Amino acid sequence: MVRWARSLVVAAALAGMIALAGLVLGRIYADSLLVVLVGGAGLGSVGLSVAVRRLPNWAVAPISAVLLTAYTIGVLKWAAGRAEMTGPLVQIARDSLGNGIPRLLTAMIPVEPTPDTVVVPVIAAWLAGLAATEVAVRAGRVLLGLVPVTALYAGALYVVGPNASTAGGTTLGFAGLAILALATSNRPARAEGPTKVRGSAAAAGLVAVLAFAAAIGPWIGGQVSATPVDPRRYVQPPQVDSLDESPLNRISGWMLAPEQRLLEVSPVPGRKRIRLRLAVMPDYDGITWRVGATYRNAGRVLPQQPRLADATVDTVRQQITIDGLTGRLLPAVPTPAEITGARVAFDAATGTVIAPAQLAAGLRYDVVSAEQTPDLDLLPAADVPSGGAVARYLTVGDNVPEPIQRLAEQLAEGNGAAYDRAAAIEEFLSEHYRKVADAPSGHAYPNLSFFLFGPRDQGGQVGTSEQFAASFAVLARLTGLPSRVVVGFDAPAAGGAVTGGDAIAWPEVLFDGLGWVPFDPMPKNKNPRPVEEDFTPKPTKPPSPPSEPPPSVAPSSSSAPPAALAADPGNGPGAVVVAGGASGSVLLVLVAAALVLLAMRRSLRNRRLFEGTPDARIAGAWAELRDALRLAGRPMPSHLAATEAAAYAATPAPPKPGRLRRATPEPAPISGPAPASGPAPTSGPAPISGPAPMSGPVSTPDPALASGRAPTAERAPSVADPPLPPLDELVAGINTVGFAPGAADDGQAARAGRQAVEYATALRARRSWWRRIWWSLHPGPLRWHRD
Repeated sequence: MVRWARSLVVAAALAGMIALAGLVLGRIYADSLLVVLVGGAGLGSVGLSVAVRRLPNWAVAPISAVLLTAYTIGVLKWAAGRAEMTGPLVQIARDSLGNGIPRLLTAMIPVEPTPDTVVVPVIAAWLAGLAATEVAVRAGRVLLGLVPVTALYAGALYVVGPNASTAGGTTLGFAGLAILALATSNRPARAEGPTKVRGSAAAAGLVAVLAFAAAIGPWIGGQVSATPVDPRRYVQPPQVDSLDESPLNRISGWMLAPEQRLLEVSPVPGRKRIRLRLAVMPDYDGITWRVGATYRNAGRVLPQQPRLADATVDTVRQQITIDGLTGRLLPAVPTPAEITGARVAFDAATGTVIAPAQLAAGLRYDVVSAEQTPDLDLLPAADVPSGGAVARYLTVGDNVPEPIQRLAEQLAEGNGAAYDRAAAIEEFLSEHYRKVADAPSGHAYPNLSFFLFGPRDQGGQVGTSEQFAASFAVLARLTGLPSRVVVGFDAPAAGGAVTGGDAIAWPEVLFDGLGWVPFDPMPKNKNPRPVEEDFTPKPTKPPSPPSEPPPSVAPSSSSAPPAALAADPGNGPGAVVVAGGASGSVLLVLVAAALVLLAMRRSLRNRRLFEGTPDARIAGAWAELRDALRLAGRPMPSHLAATEAAAYAATPAPPKPGRLRRATPEPAPISGPAPASGPAPTSGPAPISGPAPMSGPVSTPDPALASGRAPTAERAPSVADPPLPPLDELVAGINTVGFAPGAADDGQAARAGRQAVEYATALRARRSWWRRIWWSLHPGPLRWHRD
């Protein structure tokens, strides 16, 4: 009887531990259904093993398998009913068992408890309970029997990862049940003496374990990362083909078949127009606009988008039936909050929705959308965000055509406010170009150049909404406005068919506090003015060849050393005052100040490269690179992306020896066409280490003279100079920080820091001897505040 009671205690502890594993995993689910199902699986498997403990070992597994099958069928039917899934149970079971693990690891959080997201945890819980009870109760090996349930609990923690708060209470409860099971030995005592000995030894062992844990626990806790690994990073989410990745290319095809029925929509009372969104494309490389989404399998309820301040939210309910629309993208009123009738995957960053398989005629689904309308009266005073968070929406790719760059500068001239720049671009496009249905598809730079500047008698200056939206977005990015392109349909609010002629692309600009605001650059009249009336894309004068010396300033007749002729706050010590007969006290003060500056500079580098998280150290390495370029007289243009900045850093161009350049004032941002003395630098997003200025690109004849400093003298790079060290690891690290925060590790941070130091050292070695000394003592990095 005593042994039977002890077995019941051990079994109850095992069932409780399985239930706690379900409770931990259930924190990433939308409701408590999974917790109930896992708890039921643990209770069923443990209870069955206890009930048949007197049967032979070989008979237990078949009986448990039969009951597991029955329980799994019941779970599938229950979950399918809760998710309103229709179809044969056999098909649901086959799909759930075959795709359960990838669906669970690619599902959007919170996970809806559908058959394919609950079946794997339920089966794992049943098998863990069966194995644990057979070993702990039947064989009497309690410690060994705890292994399956401990593995189940650890697996639940791993699957949850950083997507829920710390499971401190459940972990303590799990440990308490494990101690209870271990303390309840199911082996009867044979004599009083050995029992006392075993009890004393167990107590002493428990005290020793607790003391050991108390001693080293804090140290171990300090070595463990505060953010657990998310297993979803190792699982490839659903992918789409090229047409769904860049549906902007489909606009011209739809325009050529304007009567083709693509879908049908139900009416929306009280509305004059309904615009359906098919895809959002934030990524542009100079060739193609792409969605660039990370789709996660989602349930009926989709993650809520952040609520905008001073915005009205309208709930739009609509039923959509697919007709001739192909691909996997599902149109909906932005932004969908709930979708029923179809399985979907969702990208939270763009709000794009896809189906798990190719669309078929007759597919019908219901959408509930939360449509936010910001207060447009706030636009004239609104600013746009900057920095690494919006670098994706400022990238324009390499080799921006010079006429497009100059047009962006002209449109931004005199328009300091963000909204004024966007409105100027919108007005320019709508007044100078015509919309035609048979315009060829394409939105790469050559296509946009022909659309913007091509001769009218040869097919230029006409296009579909594809070219209008793509041109607006590119010009907006060149003027510092985060933008993207959206493809969708203008649907009748009264309901009915949506045809190919209803397809449209439009641009959107991101404003602080207002979110993404759409613009309409489509033509407003049938007789647009020729572009040549307001803009002539004449090429600027090519830069002087490298063999020609730059403009020089007549050297002073003074016999003072070069340092006395150049006052450069970024590259030299400024005006050198030689005071003959300076007192010893002044000399001591200067030496002490130099030593203090040297120590502070070294402390700053150590703090940047060796303290903090890997992300902070990579950002510090990037700050070291920026400071090195600034100390070398070539400050990094703030509109360059990380890759572009690395290319800029790899090609330093100091003046030739003995030549003094005339100081030139820095041109005002967005000042119109580039000056004739040289081409405008390639523009792009802000580097990930700092915010991008919203004033647009800047054209400077010489980066070293962009700040209007006095002429300087510098030695030219010698043939014997080794090439500058690469910056690939630093670029990869800063991109990881910007686009996948928390994913960088210590090794990546160390490599990034090492490359930054090697580059700065090599760049410093190319300076004259006195500039190398000033490099180490320059107080600028201490006050530039980029760490």
